[in-house]
Amino acid sequence: MILSRLTNILENPEPLEIADLPIPRPGRGEVLARVRVCGVCHTELDEIEGRTPPPYLPIVPGHQAIGIVEELGKGCHLLQVGARVGVAWIFSACGECEYCLSGRENLCASFRATGRDANGGYAEYMAVPEAFAHPIPSVLGSAEAAPLLCAGAIGYRSVRLANLKNGQSLGLTGFGGSGHLVLKMVRHKYPDSRVYVFARSPDERSFAMSLGATWVGDTAENPPEKLDAIIDTTPVWKPVVEALKALKAGGRLVINAIRKEDTDKGLLQGLDYPEQLWLEKEVKSVANVTRQDVREFLQLAAEASIRPEYQEYRLEEANQALYGLKTQKIRGAKVLRIEE
Repeated sequence: MILSRLTNILENPEPLEIADLPIPRPGRGEVLARVRVCGVCHTELDEIEGRTPPPYLPIVPGHQAIGIVEELGKGCHLLQVGARVGVAWIFSACGECEYCLSGRENLCASFRATGRDANGGYAEYMAVPEAFAHPIPSVLGSAEAAPLLCAGAIGYRSVRLANLKNGQSLGLTGFGGSGHLVLKMVRHKYPDSRVYVFARSPDERSFAMSLGATWVGDTAENPPEKLDAIIDTTPVWKPVVEALKALKAGGRLVINAIRKEDTDKGLLQGLDYPEQLWLEKEVKSVANVTRQDVREFLQLAAEASIRPEYQEYRLEEANQALYGLKTQKIRGAKVLRIEE
């Protein structure tokens, strides 16, 4: 499936089209993978609607791909033909700048994103640098592993940036593909912590309770206590404004979004400094992921039996899956089945 022009998905519910493309040839240091499944992410909506546009079109979207290595390019020595690997949002980085050398390759000026800066996993085949193809633990099925590559890995990074300690309280605004994995992870790693979920959808709130949330409420509801940290996974500004009210003194808000929509941006002009920002509250953004984030979370998911809730679609139904994501018709994650 390819994206050939930017569009509003509500006005054009079929932004992707089926196309026949030649099988890519792996270059030096690259592997060719036959894709089995690929997760569907809100970032694809950001690409389609121009908030984080691809540098060229057409492009094959998709950055939560699981496939089997079919060919090794020259210089490859880390993987073998037949290995099952995952390809996440980080497609490549320079490897030489101060950020790459300090383990912060997510901040590299030459960061390239899978499915935006290079063809991704909404296809039967893809070529990827060997160093950025992640071995998948054998206990994880391909469809359940796909959402772990982005929703899981970025959620894992968000919790790290929140500086959460066992016993502290955590809020989650929005409860989709990433939020439900964060809740499962926190219940495993921080068993004495309390998780509060803010979501506008009754179905999302019910889903959160079924997974063990301490409390659920609408976006603007007041939780029973002020919170040590909050992770925002929404594409809009209102949850950010409301989350700042719910933080305790010295609390940290982590915004897990590549871009925010402009529909409610005016809310920021009405920030109440004493209530929402004073007392050393912090706001931290999440920028991409590193290879370490992806691999550590895959291992954690395997060891702790963290599995996503997901719905499967055929590749030909990619537009349907994206439209459901846009209109909040979600429960957990969405995965495209590329190869039966």
